[in-house]
Amino acid sequence: MILIRDLVRQVMMTGFLSIATEEQLRQLLRTKYDLEDLNAFMSLQEAAMAGLIRQESRESLFMATNGDENPLEEAVLA
Repeated sequence: MILIRDLVRQVMMTGFLSIATEEQLRQLLRTKYDLEDLNAFMSLQEAAMAGLIRQESRESLFMATNGDENPLEEAVLA
């Protein structure tokens, strides 16, 4: 069985959190886990809040609300 810390390690190495991995983490957080897994998950949250991790779910949400527009291009045009 995969552990939370293993998923977090993979995300930290790639710098990308996929929707599938987010769902795996949700499932694992519903089960028993130890302190090392909790600490790994908290580290992942901190990295995401600091912008060190790209989140597919956030990028998909951004694209859904803004279409194919490039926010940097809009800033230049404004």
